[in-house]
Amino acid sequence: MLKSMTGYGRARDRIDGYDITVEIKSVNNKTLDVSVKLPRAYTFAEERVKPLLLSSGINRGKVDVYISVDVPQTEGEELSLDSDYAAQYIAALKKLRDEFGLPDDISVMKVSENRDIFTVTKKEDDLEADWERIKTVLSAALEKFDGARAAEGERLTADVKQKLATISTLVDRIEAQSGDAVKEYEARLMKKLKEALADVGASVDESRVITECAIFADRVATDEETVRLRSHIKAFTETLDGDGPAGRNLDFWCQEMNREANTTGSKAQNPSITSNVVAIKCELEKIREQIQNIE
Repeated sequence: MLKSMTGYGRARDRIDGYDITVEIKSVNNKTLDVSVKLPRAYTFAEERVKPLLLSSGINRGKVDVYISVDVPQTEGEELSLDSDYAAQYIAALKKLRDEFGLPDDISVMKVSENRDIFTVTKKEDDLEADWERIKTVLSAALEKFDGARAAEGERLTADVKQKLATISTLVDRIEAQSGDAVKEYEARLMKKLKEALADVGASVDESRVITECAIFADRVATDEETVRLRSHIKAFTETLDGDGPAGRNLDFWCQEMNREANTTGSKAQNPSITSNVVAIKCELEKIREQIQNIE
């Protein structure tokens, strides 16, 4: 099943007195770009988040992970003030107040709302336990995030298949109209020759007309292009129904279908064929936009 690169998942749990919240959201991107925001005391866990995302099957997209941890005061932990950071923070607040003429409500309680001005000193042995708590909530958020991506991928797949069905119908029409174009050319040619030769009492050389029509038919024939178009549609559909990331492959097949449509349009001598080629290109553009969101 294909998955969208767009998704959202959130989980919250209280484990051993730690209130942990994890939010994951993503948008489309050519590669995997992971940004993790953690409380300063837990930055050690950042390098462990990306491998967990990869192991869950995330391969592409710009993924933002927000993790908050409300820490209980327990034995073996010390809460201290990061004076340098606090001084910079208060200076920034004062600058904000002065530049924009804001009310001066800078107070101890207001400043202390920024938890980053405090440093929690923890025992080294606690790091693994902290990671296991975070990992539990992160895994729950990942499950919801993955479900959202799968649901969106299913909707995208259904929409793209509908557009492919429209393209197949248009290809049918082009194949039918290609034969009509040769017949119409033959009728026009015979009419013009008869009118031109009537004045001199000459008759039409039908073998010559047949030869001319054969040359014309070869020049405007689109059967090779329509056969390749059907082949590309089949390959595209098989990729849609496959497992794993497929966005790049789908983009390739979309380009190939567009190439065949352009060639068909350049050969078209029938306004109806041209109209159907334009319709195919419009559907392909819509498909191309949709598959930009597929992983």
